[in-house]
Amino acid sequence: MSQIQSRVNPRAASFAANTDHYQDLLDTLRGRLREAASGIREAHIERHRARGKLLPRERIDRLIDPHTPFLELSPLAAWGLYGNEVPAAGIVTGVGQVCGVHCMIIANDATVKGGSFFHETVKKHVRAQEIAEQNRLPCIYLVDCGGAYLPEQDRVFPDKEHFGNTFYRQCRMSQQGLPQLAAVFGGCTAGGAYIPALADEVIMVRGNARIHLGGPSIVKVAINEVVDGETLGGAEMHSRVSGVNDYLVDDEPAALARLREIIAKLNWPRRCHADIRPVRPPAYSPDEIAGVISADPKVPYDVREIIARLVDGSDFQEFKPIYGDTLVCGTAHLHGYPVGILGNNGALFSESSLKGAHFIELCNQRQTPLLFLHNITGFMVGTEAERGGIAK
Repeated sequence: MSQIQSRVNPRAASFAANTDHYQDLLDTLRGRLREAASGIREAHIERHRARGKLLPRERIDRLIDPHTPFLELSPLAAWGLYGNEVPAAGIVTGVGQVCGVHCMIIANDATVKGGSFFHETVKKHVRAQEIAEQNRLPCIYLVDCGGAYLPEQDRVFPDKEHFGNTFYRQCRMSQQGLPQLAAVFGGCTAGGAYIPALADEVIMVRGNARIHLGGPSIVKVAINEVVDGETLGGAEMHSRVSGVNDYLVDDEPAALARLREIIAKLNWPRRCHADIRPVRPPAYSPDEIAGVISADPKVPYDVREIIARLVDGSDFQEFKPIYGDTLVCGTAHLHGYPVGILGNNGALFSESSLKGAHFIELCNQRQTPLLFLHNITGFMVGTEAERGGIAK
């Protein structure tokens, strides 16, 4: 690999202007991420804690290995919708390391509408399952869910990619040998009850956890039976009578500890066949990226300047460097791991499209992850582009 030589002048006035512009955008993004993570009204959180329950991110922090990162997915789902009263779509998803095993973690947030599923909640849940299946990650469901949000049921149930798809994917992954583990921390009604019921192993917290397809009020209306929630679907009943539950624990820390014990005994393969190398910092500071990107979208910049500030040692092996030059393709190492990079350097022509397709095919054959650096207005148009077969 050859090291990219930067031609950017960090002392230029345009560099400082670009930095200021993107720093404002980054500050806005970080503020929204903090707002989404902090949840909603404090009263809901206090009521949640009064029941002896942890918040979803607190559960995740106790579950994953100490001093390891949690890669949260879709943190801004449902942003700007429902009056911003459904932060993160009421669910936290992401990849974390548990006893050395990388797992997909899906945690309901009961402080947001009782953990109910909105349209965006379903999409986020399905996306997490899709990533888990593609990358063969065990799934851990931290369940505290009231099922579908009924005023939204027309956007939650009907389509094949809606709520029912989450159960289909859960069953399919279990059939493929991908562990599906669930810990139940609160009431799980209707659709929320299927998540633990379809899991390979289930943990329930005594006194708080419940699983029932219909709650006491529905049972009263449907068959005129008067029953309390604990008798109907409590942890004791499901442990001693129905057999739906596998492990009965006294509190949430015990449930999370039991999950870790189960993961530790999965005998899950941890081998990685990638060409992993010692991590090296880029030759140019990543802090300079904001100064490289033009504040004016009409002013171009060389995407190689971004790559030079991302990859280990700024080393980059470019693929077809003098063909289809409006798309830069090549291989590098990022934090020690091999990656294939595709970065736009102008509008796409037929040549750059063919080059990109060829490069993606090679990376797919070699199981090399892909990193896309997007900066494009679209495909080139006009007579010359059409004669070049751009539509194909």
